[in-house]
Amino acid sequence: MNGSSKTAPQTKSRTFTYTKASVTAALAIGGIVLATQQAQALSALAVVNGLTANGGVGVSKNILYGDEPSQDLDIYYPKPLAQAMKTESAIDKRYPMVVFVHGGSWESGSKEEYAFVGQSLAQAGYVTAVINYRKAPEHVYPDYVKDTAQAIAWSHTNAESLHADPKRLAVIGHSAGAFNAVAAVANEDFLAPYGMKPKDLAAVIGIAGPYSYDFRKYGSATAFGANATPDEVMPDRQIKGGQPPYLLLTAEKDTTVYESNTIKMTEALKAVGATVENGEIKGASHATSIGAMAPPLRWVNDVRAQVLTYLDKTLQ
Repeated sequence: MNGSSKTAPQTKSRTFTYTKASVTAALAIGGIVLATQQAQALSALAVVNGLTANGGVGVSKNILYGDEPSQDLDIYYPKPLAQAMKTESAIDKRYPMVVFVHGGSWESGSKEEYAFVGQSLAQAGYVTAVINYRKAPEHVYPDYVKDTAQAIAWSHTNAESLHADPKRLAVIGHSAGAFNAVAAVANEDFLAPYGMKPKDLAAVIGIAGPYSYDFRKYGSATAFGANATPDEVMPDRQIKGGQPPYLLLTAEKDTTVYESNTIKMTEALKAVGATVENGEIKGASHATSIGAMAPPLRWVNDVRAQVLTYLDKTLQ
């Protein structure tokens, strides 16, 4: 399946850049100080010169939300915010924020490969975190879900430092990333270690997510452990606590993750009183259901329009 990675304080030097086409701007100014206390705290932030060719968004790269190299994320800033940060101008506005979780069968993929999602959402006015998480086969369920929850909590904790509003924070995932995002929120036990509840989030969007299937029949079984069963790990069977609103999208021509996953997840969420909206991405395959978020591919289908319409309604 193409569905899809302590307690002592630590300091890490990180590079902050803008993107201009595929060229990385010059050296970073300053750095960040990370406190390793469940969800790490960001204390200082700086960015350098450069603008993208398609409208100009800023990006801070390789910020740790955990202790391992794969527990990091990139933050994308809308153009007005990026320019204000660069010039050290007063910033009074707080922007809505999105955390994006990529797919890759829980074994592959990286935040770098999904930079186009961060750029696309930042261009629409959202401070966006695109995260990495630990991968199978070295790390099986629930490690990657725990990482997703920790990245969500880090983003919530640090939203104000990023000029974002923690009360307008949404989570989006595609394929295996949709599994991670929905699993991390639907079961309150994943966010509880960070003092968060599912309803602290404004919305969750799942795109082509495998929320309810028997992984033992597929190659993705290695991501769940030898003795795991669907009843123990599938998000539609692990709902606990009050829920935020959800948008669950399917791709019309998806032959990788079947619509039954979304149908069953929707039924399970509605059974506990959650608000769930569904949508179909016409003409989309599994890959283009996220690929069309990229500027050159927006004509392929309307996934970006559906996502932004929902975000504008729930976060703006």
